[in-house]
Amino acid sequence: MKVVNSLRSLKLRHRDCRVVRRKGRVFVINKTQRRFKARQG
Repeated sequence: MKVVNSLRSLKLRHRDCRVVRRKGRVFVINKTQRRFKARQG
């Protein structure tokens, strides 16, 4: 999982990427290509 300051560019890497909030943190998750996981902060 990548930890980055801005998730906007990571969201555009694949068409299945979703931005979700969990426990006060912002994540990018991808159900089909799991290598595109990322967390903001």
